Amino acid sequence: MRIYIAAIGRLKKSPEHALADDYVSRVKKFGRTAGITAIEVKEYPESQAATAVLRKSDEAARLLAGCPPHCTLIILDEHGKQLSSKDLAGQIDRLKDDGVQDLAFLIGGPDGHDASLLDGAALKISFGRMTWPHRLVRIMLAEQIYRSVTILLNHPYHRS
Repeated sequence: MRIYIAAIGRLKKSPEHALADDYVSRVKKFGRTAGITAIEVKEYPESQAATAVLRKSDEAARLLAGCPPHCTLIILDEHGKQLSSKDLAGQIDRLKDDGVQDLAFLIGGPDGHDASLLDGAALKISFGRMTWPHRLVRIMLAEQIYRSVTILLNHPYHRS
């Protein structure tokens, strides 16, 4: 399975970029053993459209255009399901076992996701009811994907 993290907004060279990149590198190092053959981060600029509805539509088109055909989508959304780390690992493992070859985690812009993306998602997840800056969400997602890999490998990184 190949995993994509597709996000609206760019992380400039910063401590946040370095930390997110560190977790992505860890997935690249250990992921193959867990059936994760690749992980890639794709960034897209925020839309400059005049209204929130148009911005969300424009950003949805950008996010989808960067995904392979027949890609399974997991949307990060404030109204999504709150999962434990083990639950997320289980979801990734189930999708992999179901033959999903491409899995994309989509992080929307400041206005959120367009309804077309939300409706087409295999899963909508939330990192809690609080609002998080996109820079931190990217780090948290990369870390949770890495944590999922370690859970699937019974590595001691994750402790229950």
